[in-house]
Formats: sequence, structure tokens, C-alpha cells
Amino acid sequence: MGERRVIDISVMLSPDTPVWPGDTPFSCLWTWNIQDGSSVNVSAVTSSPHAGTHADTPLHITRGAAGSESLSIEAFQGPVVVVDVTELAGEIDIDQIDRRTRGLAMATRLLLKTGRSIASGTFPESWPRLSVDCARSLVTRGVVLVGMDCPSADDRESRTLEVHHALLEHGVCVLENLDLREAVAGEYVLDALPLKVAGLDAAPVRAVLGAVV
Repeated sequence: MGERRVIDISVMLSPDTPVWPGDTPFSCLWTWNIQDGSSVNVSAVTSSPHAGTHADTPLHITRGAAGSESLSIEAFQGPVVVVDVTELAGEIDIDQIDRRTRGLAMATRLLLKTGRSIASGTFPESWPRLSVDCARSLVTRGVVLVGMDCPSADDRESRTLEVHHALLEHGVCVLENLDLREAVAGEYVLDALPLKVAGLDAAPVRAVLGAVV
């Protein structure tokens, strides 16, 4: 049996990682440093949980809602379909999703490959995103996770975050800032566990895709 190829779809987190304009970038300082005579190196980091690849939580959009400790582990592991929407702009409707997944097994997890990822080193001006009706249709179909390689499930200028509400308020997990450059459209196995930290509005994630076996 050959080795199963694994594709790392996480964005590298560093001081150079683009963040949402005005958000807190990643930075690393040193509490103890061998160079200065300490016996060990111990770092201290400061970062928005939305920097790099992450999972949003209901707390992100609703005061007093569930935070990062409430995220379902099961939703972030299992069969997934990568849907290539790189040639689209604006809102994506359910028919466009269906045309691109025809012939594939019905998956309860979808990753949208928009081609507008911060993995390129710049923050994109715009990106395609699900319409609210499309998000609601996915909810009714039993989808448990929707991910994308762009910075947000909603439009960059949105203030109402209707797609976030349509998904998160119905128990659908949201993954953002993926790096899908090496992933062609098709079926995979997703492992994208959110970090176990209490009370955050988003949780950092290390996400990988494996071949279906």
C-alpha cells in the first residue's frame, strides 16, 4: 500500500501574514532567550485568532453566543468536497455549487476554492462568496462545515454578515483563510481541528486534506 498524500491547506502564520485591515497581526517576542543567557528559549505570541487559517464561532457575530470551546470536533474531520469557483465573482448560488459537484458523493463538508487567498502574500480586494439563499440551502441539506480560502464567508464590505448568520446560527461550522492552491476540485478527507482555547470568537486551525481511501 502506498503512502496517502496529504496536502497542507493551512496558511503560514508569521509577522508577514496579511490580516484583515485594522486587525492585530501575528508577532513573537521572547520571555527567555538562550542568546541572553537563559537555559531555554520560551516565546510569547500576540495575534488575532482570525490571523491565518481559523474557525469562526457564533461569538464572532453574536454577543454572548458560544465561543471557541463549543466548536464540534466531528464537524472538522471527515469526507469533504473541494469546489473550484475561481472563475466566479460576486454571489454564488446553489445551482453553481450543484453543477460543480455533480457526480461526486454527497458531502456534508464543502471547501470553496476562490483563488483569493492571503496565502499569496496580499489581502484580496474582493472574493466570490455564497449567497444567503445558497447558505440556507446548504443548511437544509445537512451540511456541517463550509470552508473557503478567502478571508471571509461574507463580502469584504459587509456589515450585516448575513452568510455568517445563516451558517453559524444553524450549527454549520465556518473555516476561513485556507490555502487551496495545491488542491484540485474533488473529494478528500479533511482534518482541521480547532485549537482548544476557551472564550475566543475564532480558533486557530491546522488543516490538511488527505486522499479518499
